Amino acid sequence: MSFRLAPGSLPWVAAPFAASVLVYPMSSALSLILLLVTAFMIHFHRDPERFPEGDGMVSPADGRIVDADEKHIYIFMGPMDVHVNRSPLDGVVRSVEFRSGEHSPAFRHPLKNAHSIIDIESETGRFTLKQISGMAARRVVCWVSPGDRLKRGQRIGMIRFGSGVIVTAPPGYRITARRGERVRAGQTVIAERSE
Repeated sequence: MSFRLAPGSLPWVAAPFAASVLVYPMSSALSLILLLVTAFMIHFHRDPERFPEGDGMVSPADGRIVDADEKHIYIFMGPMDVHVNRSPLDGVVRSVEFRSGEHSPAFRHPLKNAHSIIDIESETGRFTLKQISGMAARRVVCWVSPGDRLKRGQRIGMIRFGSGVIVTAPPGYRITARRGERVRAGQTVIAERSE
């Protein structure tokens, strides 16, 4: 079983590890704390392989669904969740926009926070995916650009240190996931074809 870090994550792991080595001659206790920080960074930036459970629209994020209606799902990602986001369906990226904002807790008024908006055109129509920063999350990372062709479950970005994702269902899809449900990015089906 292979282990991989999310793209661009090596500096986040290497910095506390290097610091732990440098401070060890002066303070073994501080060195141990920095090694624990290194372990957390490795855990946080992990990027496991995922395979869809069915034929429907898959979750774009790990976490718990804190809000859901007929067309929208809001997934809150805690610090211990995998923070790599994935495309819910095959499609073409039509636009990517970043909006600056606050860094409040992501479970309260999330769209007041800094967030990206990825507009994707699927086989049945357009839908959007919003990557939302949280109180500790200071960076939303988007790895796709307009014109990119996406496969269902493909990695499209990540958000560091607590955040949320809002996704809409495109025409022809019915949301089946429910509030309180835990979901896994690229794996858990959250909406199915209604036509």
